[in-house]
Amino acid sequence: MRPFSLINLIGLLFSAAVFANPQYIKADALIDVTNGKVIKSPLVEISEGKVVAVTASKDVPEGADVIDLSGHTLLPGLMDMHVHLTSDANEHGYKRLNASLPRTTLKGVGFAEKTLLAGFTTVRNVGAPGFADVALRDAINDGELVGPRMFVAGRSIGVTGGHCDNNLLPFEYGVKSDGVADGPWAVREKVRENIKFGATVIKFCATGGVLSKGTKVGVQQFTYEEMEALIDEAHMRGLTVAAHAHGLEGIKSAIKAGVDSVEHASFIDKEAIKLAKEKGTYLSMDIYVTEYILGEGEKAGILEESLAKERTVGKTQRANFESAVKAGVNMVFGSDAGVYPHGDNPKQFARMVKFGMTPLQAIQAATINPAKLLKQDKILGSVSEGKIADIIAVKGNPLKDIELLEKVVFVMKEGQVYKQPE
Repeated sequence: MRPFSLINLIGLLFSAAVFANPQYIKADALIDVTNGKVIKSPLVEISEGKVVAVTASKDVPEGADVIDLSGHTLLPGLMDMHVHLTSDANEHGYKRLNASLPRTTLKGVGFAEKTLLAGFTTVRNVGAPGFADVALRDAINDGELVGPRMFVAGRSIGVTGGHCDNNLLPFEYGVKSDGVADGPWAVREKVRENIKFGATVIKFCATGGVLSKGTKVGVQQFTYEEMEALIDEAHMRGLTVAAHAHGLEGIKSAIKAGVDSVEHASFIDKEAIKLAKEKGTYLSMDIYVTEYILGEGEKAGILEESLAKERTVGKTQRANFESAVKAGVNMVFGSDAGVYPHGDNPKQFARMVKFGMTPLQAIQAATINPAKLLKQDKILGSVSEGKIADIIAVKGNPLKDIELLEKVVFVMKEGQVYKQPE
């Protein structure tokens, strides 16, 4: 062991001094996402990266460290439950064959920072090759990189030739994605491998997808028995499970098998919505991304086959989103960033309001609801006593203008400020 040096001691004393002095944030308002109330002239006390108290007073101790956000509204750090931080929105289809794993991982560094500065302090990364998302998460946790808190899936699990496989090359190349597994015991093994190498959530593909070559977007892929085994294995190990599912039968099978969230849910119907509500299943519906796919996708390399599928999926998904909201199903914010540019995640809020949510519901879908889905609601999801100090601010009131969330001017994660008003 190296001797404990004077520099080490000075560092510890400095850290102790910093943590001993609480900081305060004052603003015009704070949105309490648990009940929808607006606290006027809030004073948030923060110490050691956690919220100590929230009061409606501007009185602070003399000489205290105060962050003055007058004219701004405070909210909890936003949470996006469907991102791919190592995916480049400008590289789709065959362009992705040219992306090496090291290059993909390195790109994730910049994408992670953009996501955090857009106001998203927590994300669920639902699939990355070679456990690149695990490496990115660990580097962020160790303070080597700037980015959001990450819950990571590692490799997406899917059937041979399915949405989670690589179908771009012919047979003689022998290409198969690392997450491919066929049969109940094979999917259990893949879940165990993912956990072994650092996954903290599990993601599998229950149906075909828009951006995969050769898959029918509405067709179920895993059998019910395979889904049940996969979900049971993950739950036994304490992990939550997300199912990519556009098609109706795949959606229903995943919900019946006990999945925690259904991603996309494009062709969900009233029966499946009722089932999701009964089971407490969360829906993560990416209703903004269709605009990018149809507007910019061809230039980014998205195949015509995929563009044709999106023309069918987008309108139906938005109508079903509205039905799910009306039915009172659990909903979380999931953007699918990586299909479209990272940092543009907040553009989905306006679409969520346009297609049925109140501004408060849209905000809850990106704060307290994801915290509950991830079973982290005791420490994340709201600005309240004892929770981690993830706090953002916008100029104005997003309950009156949801598009203000596209202009986050202040970002704090775990008590550390990463962005301030200019």
